[in-house]
This record gives sequence, structure tokens and C-alpha cells, in this order.
Amino acid sequence: MAKKKEPEKKKFDNPNVVGLRPEVLEQPITDTLEQNFMPYAMSVIVSRAIPEIDGFKPSHRKLLYTMFKMGLLTGARTKSANIVGQTMRLNPHGDAAIYETMVRLSAGCEALLTPFVDSKGNFGKVYSRDMSYAAPRYTEAKLSAICAELFRDIDKDTVDFVDNYDGSMQEPTLLPTSFPNVLVSNNTGIAAGMASSICGFNLNEVCDTAIAYLKDPEHDLLSTLPAPDFPTGGEILYDRAEMEKIYRTGRGSVKLRGRWRYLSRENIIEIYEIPYTTTSEAILDKVAELIKTGKVREINDMRDETDLSGLRLAIDLKRGVDPDKLMQKLFKLTPLQDAFACNFNILVGGNPKVMGVGEILEEWTAWRMDCVRRRVYHELAKKKDKLHLLQGLERILLDIDKAIAIIRNTELESEVVPNLMMGFGIDQIQAEFVAEIKLRNINREYILKRTAETEELEKEIEDLEATLNNRRRLRSIIVEELRQVNKKFPTPRKSQIVYADEIEEFDDSETVEDYPVTLFLSREGYFKKITAQSLRMSGEQKYKEGDALSQSFESSNRRELLILTDRQQMYKCRLQDFEDGKASALGIYLPTRLQMDEGESVLAMLDPGDYRAHLLLFFENGKCARIELSAYETKTNRKKLVGAYSDKSPLRSVLLLKEETDIAAEASDGRCLIFHSSLLQAKTSRSTQGVGVIALKKGKVLVRAAFLQDTPIQDVKRYRVRSLPAAGALLKPEDRGEEQMTLMED
Repeated sequence: MAKKKEPEKKKFDNPNVVGLRPEVLEQPITDTLEQNFMPYAMSVIVSRAIPEIDGFKPSHRKLLYTMFKMGLLTGARTKSANIVGQTMRLNPHGDAAIYETMVRLSAGCEALLTPFVDSKGNFGKVYSRDMSYAAPRYTEAKLSAICAELFRDIDKDTVDFVDNYDGSMQEPTLLPTSFPNVLVSNNTGIAAGMASSICGFNLNEVCDTAIAYLKDPEHDLLSTLPAPDFPTGGEILYDRAEMEKIYRTGRGSVKLRGRWRYLSRENIIEIYEIPYTTTSEAILDKVAELIKTGKVREINDMRDETDLSGLRLAIDLKRGVDPDKLMQKLFKLTPLQDAFACNFNILVGGNPKVMGVGEILEEWTAWRMDCVRRRVYHELAKKKDKLHLLQGLERILLDIDKAIAIIRNTELESEVVPNLMMGFGIDQIQAEFVAEIKLRNINREYILKRTAETEELEKEIEDLEATLNNRRRLRSIIVEELRQVNKKFPTPRKSQIVYADEIEEFDDSETVEDYPVTLFLSREGYFKKITAQSLRMSGEQKYKEGDALSQSFESSNRRELLILTDRQQMYKCRLQDFEDGKASALGIYLPTRLQMDEGESVLAMLDPGDYRAHLLLFFENGKCARIELSAYETKTNRKKLVGAYSDKSPLRSVLLLKEETDIAAEASDGRCLIFHSSLLQAKTSRSTQGVGVIALKKGKVLVRAAFLQDTPIQDVKRYRVRSLPAAGALLKPEDRGEEQMTLMED
């Protein structure tokens, strides 16, 4: 009996792979990404998360088109569950996702400036995190009146149609919106590797801007479209430079804040509009936290009194509280003032593209012109077909009796059309039309009335052909439709515009308790802020093994602190943000607290005061840069400043010069010199390499510098120089002292 041949085992090229089953094949990660992840990522980008030029994502479009086919544009409302079920014929991703899409598009949710779903029932609120919408079996919906502009002439070949997922019906690839809905409807989506965040604009302002742009592509967009408009209202803190950047690049941020009024009789602040980017619960939680930590002491109680009439947050004030100052503080410390980050990422021809408002209008105009051109061509084709039929009917007019005779004398039904074609010299389509005329219509009056339309049809066809070949006429059609939208749907602006430079910023330093503190910085970057009382009661300062004191000076709790690092970076922080420490504790590790780069170390801490002092930076190459401290002053709340000093040579010492004085510098070969700070010329540029101070021998470096009064030097005349650079003199043992000069004292 022949031995059964065993199947050959698969061999692997990688001898290091142990325990793989024979049927498992290795695949490079690049192939896995290309074959599996990339198609998924493209599907998310193109078919789910990023809106297209009509302003809709596929889920929005499928829902609205289903409602349109259900007759909900003009009919009565129907249960939301019915709409959800019908939509699953186009969108098989589950009923919950479909209903959430409907909720966001509804008037009841107030998530859109121009809602597309006329809703009845509880659809939640966009400004509430905890207010849940009712189940679809309890709510009803239909399409809003403005949806007529979304579907205008959709049956006239204005857009392409494709099969649904199972080929049972067709759906539009885009909706032929007669206004730039991509700018009117705010949209947010997160795809794979990219995102989209489009703020909404006022419908009337968008239409006016589109009209002006169609007439003049160089139109100043800000003159007719000054700023976005948000459904929750509030105030936009207008910054023209930032708005111009958003309109030009499609990226930037819009600052928003809530609106409020003071009810003096009840001593209550009533907040009735909040930023679109937050919720009432988030504001209440933050205020409660501030009250608990003692940062806000002016409030007795805050509660949510939102009802069917709209949003209302009530704040009970303590006696004597200034409501304006309190609101400035709340704007600073809570989400009552927030920012909307813009990222106008839109699919154009299947490709994601970040565009400014002008470019979006340009793309929408080109797309809308194509829709109008297709509609005109569709109407032209129908009129030509009708004219063709009437021209055949006109031939019959010459001899109606002959047509009747031909039909009567034809034995086979199938030969009626060919005999009419031969008898009158008409084509098959015309003959079919004549053959289908009812017996009651074979009279001269009927035929004369129909053929009288021929001349009018010829004029209409000529006009349509002229329109197709004239871009200006196509634009005028779009302009007229935009004017009709403006007239039918007047939409007042909800978000008020206030100029940012006219708003008084809240200064929280007045509310921070001020008291003297002593600051300690160790060589490894551990920081302590210790009060005078704690310092008197404490013993020796504690440090990690191998660590020691680097700097120490007195300050106060309201002051700022500058931290200089070895990566040419300056960090700005406030002492009030650091908790009071103890001598027995190690302190706060600054690289972690300030989120420094990996491997970055602290060199010095500075008390900038009013930024009128000078900074002396001594480099290893023997040079010193004198920089005005005002070069590090920032008007914004920027916490990190890169390029704080030159990177041409390592930094050895940092001195804060408040008044002219003598300075001592020492080289690695033991030489020292003393010079007056007035010999150094001040610079405003942070990148200056400085001027030579000590003349170094080959292989030697500057090791340290300090104010003369902070050194143990006794024989000052021995080391004094009158000009720079200079060689200096060797330090005598009695001038070295028992301790080395510190990196910085002030």
C-alpha cells in the first residue's frame, strides 16, 4: 500500500519567528496599511466625516432626500420612527445614528441657524449636555420650508444620481442647493488623519455676499459678511486681523462670550445666551468649582432656570457686588467666554481641501453654475422634443382625412406607424405621437391650437441656447435665485458683534492675596515658594542627594516669574499659580510643571518686575550680551518664548541688572577681571551674540560671572579694567573665598 504523501509545509524566510502556525503568512506592515487601513481612512474621509460643497455629509443628505421622497416637504408631520425606518433604505448604519442626525438638523435642538427639519416634541438642546431627546416613537417631523431651495429642480438632471447600497433605488450624490449652504450650516467632523470644523454664517449675509461676489470677484467679503453667526447667539469678540486670516486661509479661531443682564430689584445676574462651544452644565460645574476653591466669593447661589421659553442661568449676588466686575471674572475663568476653532476642510470633487471663504464661494459658484447649466440643458432638451412632436402634428394639419384613411386602410396594427411615416414624411417618434391622438382630438381646432405653440417654443429654445452659451446670464439666474431666498427667508443675526479692543479685560491680580515670599531654586530645577512665617519656623532646606541651592531671593505672591532654560527658551509664569511650600519638602520640579521639552534644564529664575531692568548673559566664549528685559515682555498670555538668547555658545551665567554696578568674571585658567556694567551696550534683539569681555587663552572658557558685591574679592584694584575685552589677572587665594560665586544673585 502506497504511503500517503503529506502536504508540503510552508517555509518562512524569517528564522526568528517562533510558534507561527503553518497557515499564517507574514505581511509587511506597509502592505497591511495600504490594503486595510488606507481604504478605511478614505471611506471615513469621503463617505462620512467631511462635508461636501453642498454643505452636507452623506448622512444628512440621505435623511433629507428620504423625507423629500416621503412627501414631507408639503405634507403633514409624521412620526420620527417612520422617517428613520425609511432612511435605512439609503443609510444602513443603524437607527440610532440616523435619529441623532435628524435631531441635530431639527429646529427643536437649535444646533443650526437655519434648521432643515420642522420638529414637534422633545429634541433636546444643543446648549444642554444632560437634556436628552425623546425616543423617535414620541416625536414628529417634516421638512422645513427652506428645504424647497435644497431640492430645487432636483428632477431636472441638476445633479448626478447613484444606486443605493443594494441597488434597489437611486439617491443624489449632492443636493442642488440654491444658496451657499456650506457656509450657512455649521459642521464638525473628525475623519482619519484630518478633521473639519465649519462655523455657520447668517443666511441673508451669505446670500448678499454671494450676490456681490458673483458681480465682482474682488468684492470685500468682510463688508457684507462681517463675522460668523451662531444659533445660540452670544457675542463675537471681533478681531478684524483674525477674521481676515480665517477668510483667507480657512483656519483660525473666533472668540465668543455669553450675554447677560443685571436685575437690580432681585440682585440677580441673568445669563440668557452662552457660547456655541459650551453647555449650561459645564458653566455651572466650573462656577461651583471656583466657589469651592475660594476663587469666586461674590456669589450666593447659581442655578439653571432653563424652560420652554429658553436658556436662563441665574446668579444670586452678595450685597455690594459689582456685577460688571464679576462677569469680567467669570468670562476669564469659565467657559462663558470660549473660542470656536475654524478648519474649513471641505470635499471638492472627492478631495479634501482647506479653503478660505472666498475660495469656498468660488467653488460653490462653479458648482452651482454647473447645476443651472444642466437644468437649462434639461429644459432645452424637453422643449426640443416637444417642438419635434408639434412639427409632426403640423404636417398632419395639411390633410387630416389622409391620416384617418391611412390608419383605417392599414390591416395590421404594427404597420400603422410605418404607413404614417411614409404618407407624411415624418419620423417614428412623430408618427407614434400622431397615432396616439384620441379620436375626439382629431379636429382642426385642436391641431391649430397645438401647432400655434410652435413659434413660442422656437423662441424659448433660442433663449435657452443663448443662456447656455453665456456665463453672464447663468450668473444672473443664480443671483435672482439668491435674491428670492433672501426675500422668502428673512433671518436676523443672532450673535452680536463687539470689538475686542473695546472690552475691558479682567485683571485677576486684584483678587489674589499679596504677601511676601522667598523663592528657592535648586541646581536640578526644584522650586520652592515659602512664606515669611513658614520660613521663620522652618529648619534647614531639604534637597535631593547631590542637589543644592542655585538661587534664592525675596518676592511677593502677585509677581511674575521668568524661567530661563538651556534650550534658548524663556517660560513666563505667575507666583500665585504655585502653592506655598515648606523647607522640609523637595519642592516643585519646574521642567514637569512648565511642560518643558524632554531633556530641557532650568538655568535661572528672574523676577522681571516692571521689565525696565537689563539682562546680562555671559557665554562660555567670553562674550556677554546685555539685553533690555522689555524684549521678553509679551502682551498676550503666552507662557513660552523661543529664541530667548543666542545659541552660538553655551550660557554660563545670568545676571539681572537693575542699576549700573561692578561685575566680576572668571575664566577656567583662574584669571579674573572686574569691569563696570556701563561698558556693555544694551541691545533690544534677543539673538545678539554680545561683546567680548574676557580675552581667553586657547582651550580656556569663561566659567562664571557675578556682581562684585556678591563675591569675596578684596583686592579690587588688581582685577579692575577700563575697557573690554581684557585679560584680567590671576585670582589670589584670599580673593577666592571659601564659596564659589553663584550663577545669579539679585
